Amino acid sequence: MIDIYTDGACSGNPGPGGWGAIVIDDGNKRVLRGGDDPTTNNRMEMLAVIEGLRSLPKSSQVTVHTDSTYVINTMTKGWKRKANQDLWAMLDDQVYARRVSWQWVRGHSGHVLNEEADSVAFEESQTRAGRMKPRRQPPAGASDPPETPHTPHTPGTPKTPEPAALTHVDATGQAAMVDVGAKPETRRVAKAEGRVNMKPETVRLISENSMKKGDVLGVAKVAGIMAAKRTHDLIPLCHPLPLDAISVDLRIDNDTSSVLIEATASTSAKTGVEMEALTAVSVAALTVYDMCKAVDRGMRIEGVRLLSKTGGKSDYTA
Repeated sequence: MIDIYTDGACSGNPGPGGWGAIVIDDGNKRVLRGGDDPTTNNRMEMLAVIEGLRSLPKSSQVTVHTDSTYVINTMTKGWKRKANQDLWAMLDDQVYARRVSWQWVRGHSGHVLNEEADSVAFEESQTRAGRMKPRRQPPAGASDPPETPHTPHTPGTPKTPEPAALTHVDATGQAAMVDVGAKPETRRVAKAEGRVNMKPETVRLISENSMKKGDVLGVAKVAGIMAAKRTHDLIPLCHPLPLDAISVDLRIDNDTSSVLIEATASTSAKTGVEMEALTAVSVAALTVYDMCKAVDRGMRIEGVRLLSKTGGKSDYTA
C-alpha cells in the first residue's frame, strides 16, 4: 500500500503557486515539488495529486491524503467541475490507471506528513514570488534534505493566504463548527460596508427626519450594533465572541440617492470578527428598509461586503 500526502499554495490566488507531494512507498519517502505562475490554489492542489500519482507504477494501490475539499468532494461526491477541465482530465487518467482511495486530512491539524507537504508547497510558491531563493537540488541518489517549515510572518510584510478550503465541513461533507481551542488569542479587526439605494424623495425625508417611524439613521445604527452582538445566534456555526468594540456609521449620499453603511468590529479572541461586521451592516440596511418601506418599497440593499480584516493567520483588504 502506498500513501501520498499532497498540498498546494498560491501567493495571491491567482498568482505564483507551488505544490508538494510526499510519497510513502514501503517505508521509503520521496518528496515531489513544483509550481506555476500565474495559477490558483485549486490548480496547485490538483497538480500535487496528479504528479504524485504519475510518479507511481500503473495498477498501484494508493491512498491520497489531502486537506482539499475541492479535490476530495469532486472525486468522491460528484461536485460539478466548473473550472480546471484540463487538470480534471489529467487526474481522471491517473486515477483510472491505479486503485486509488481518498482520505481527507484537516489542514494545519498537526499531521506531520500533511504539514510537510504544506511546507513544500508554500516554499515553492514563495520561490516563484521572489521571496525565497530556489532550493538546491540534491545529487542523484542522495536523500531528500529536511523540508523548510513556513517562514514566520514578520510584522509589516504581506501574509500569504492558505490554500482554499471549506473549514465548516467535516470529512463526510457535513456542516461542522470549527474547533478553535488550540488557536492563540490575537487582536482582530474587521470592516464591512453596504448601501441602500432609494428614490431621491426618500433621501429627502430621511434627511429632514420626516419618516413616520422616526430617526432612520439613528435607529439603524443601534440595530446594527445590537445585531453584531448577537451574530452567533443568527449564523449557526459562528462562535460567540467578546467584542471589544463595534461601530456602525450611516451617511446619506445625495449623488447616488442612497444611504451608505460602514461597520467596524474588533475583539481579542481565537477567531475573527468578519461575520460581526457583515451582520451589523446587513441588519442596519434592513432597518433602513423597514423604516422607509411605507414610502419606497423599491429600495435595494446592495454591495454588502468585507472591506478588510486583520489578525489571525492572514490579513485581507478588498
